[in-house]
Amino acid sequence: MGEDVRLRAVVALAQAMAAAHTPRESHRAAALGACEALDGSFAALSVWERELGRLKVLVNAGERAPGEEEFPDAETYPVNEFPEITEFLHERWAGGGEPNAWVETAEGPADAAHGYCHQRVAALRRRGRGCCVVAPIVLHGRAWGELYVARRAGAPVFGRADADFATVLASVVAAGIAQSERLEEVRRLAFTDPLTGLANRRAVDMRLDEAVELHRAEGSVVSLVVCDLNGLKKVNDTHGHAVGDRLLERFGSVLSLCGAMLPGALAARLGGDEFCLVAVGPQADEVVRVADELCVRAGDLELGEGVACGVASTGDPIGQVRSARRLFRLADAAQYRAKAARSPKPVVAGRDGAVVRMADAPPAEPRDRRRFRDAR
Repeated sequence: MGEDVRLRAVVALAQAMAAAHTPRESHRAAALGACEALDGSFAALSVWERELGRLKVLVNAGERAPGEEEFPDAETYPVNEFPEITEFLHERWAGGGEPNAWVETAEGPADAAHGYCHQRVAALRRRGRGCCVVAPIVLHGRAWGELYVARRAGAPVFGRADADFATVLASVVAAGIAQSERLEEVRRLAFTDPLTGLANRRAVDMRLDEAVELHRAEGSVVSLVVCDLNGLKKVNDTHGHAVGDRLLERFGSVLSLCGAMLPGALAARLGGDEFCLVAVGPQADEVVRVADELCVRAGDLELGEGVACGVASTGDPIGQVRSARRLFRLADAAQYRAKAARSPKPVVAGRDGAVVRMADAPPAEPRDRRRFRDAR
């Protein structure tokens, strides 16, 4: 393979990883790109899990053998099965000097510099492959995992030039993984409340918009639980904001615990002392039951004064819900009514006639009613 062809292959691999929207897509692009660049029939990308002492396969691409899944959940190999990896697994590299790739065949190692690894050789034979090239991936100066590319039995065996090229490809893959990790961190920060670690208002708006579209298209039940943590200002004034922040964090943990009772629910902090749960699928009665549990647990928090909780669900008689904004107004009105009545239980729109009338009525004077939150 000429230098121009290999240069184009490197560029194509980097571009494919950069165009990926998720880590899984990025891993798949890396494996496929390396497989094509090395004229292989199969490629895999794996990560070393140091704390568990094992190699975990992230993706299998190309011609998969029976039993090989594209994105395996539990394909792992103990480190002790790969003696060649121990020499660099806990080493550090800076400014180059990363470990080089090596070649193995179904008859044994092709490079005398590396020891015989009967696990890899047996795997090649078992899966009808003739040879493989293994390229360690180094990220942030540490061994991250490996890139593995194989050719079918009868195809030309990888040579030293192929191994050198695989080392280059592994460096390109490492750069792509680093970029993917940075983007994931940016996404995480953009949709996460920094104090509690819960989702933030932006994440709620996106989830609700998607949920309401699903409700309109398929009739899925969408429920929103809005909570206002009582007594936070008193705690801040009496004990200081650090103690108030601790109360917010503890309630966030309670909300997360209760949200886990509803499959796929999103637990979020809207801002200040306001929190919410978004659930898609569970019936309204189940959501109300969880909201009731939330009120009980919130009442047990030290220094807190419980929570005012409002629920709005398309599974209740609340009229048509064509936008996230209306569901927000209904849940907000229910929560406002719960707070005004100091209710120890959630108030549920559709089960309290006044709530729906309050949410759908034209805005009153500010002195009579607060202005409801205008959700996107």
